[in-house]
Amino acid sequence: MIAGVYNIIIEQGSTFFRQLTIEQPDLDADPTGETFINYNLAGHTARMHIRRTVESTTPIITLTTENGRIAINPYVADTPTRNNEIFLTVSAADTALLETSGVYDLEIVSSGDVVSKVIRGDVTLIPEVTR
Repeated sequence: MIAGVYNIIIEQGSTFFRQLTIEQPDLDADPTGETFINYNLAGHTARMHIRRTVESTTPIITLTTENGRIAINPYVADTPTRNNEIFLTVSAADTALLETSGVYDLEIVSSGDVVSKVIRGDVTLIPEVTR
């Protein structure tokens, strides 16, 4: 899987929320790779670091399924409800503590410990005025 690039904006002091749907090319039905199907996230965990620079040794903030900042709703066939989504959430109290812009990437980890980078990009922090 090749990670997509998506630059995000976080407003300091406001709740940050993003919803991602993961798909993959349906190469069996369409060898051109232009048709997509749901990527099954069942059994996966996810992790994301925001760092000042790629070389920074300490994350500014960490999001994981374990710390509750990432939730995964896996694909369920023949289900009319939303599924196959990743939800990223950082509370207003936690974004208020952020002090700088940076870079990030989001990885998913299968139950067999296969790590795939899903998305990456820059993070722009918009400073809070009302605090």
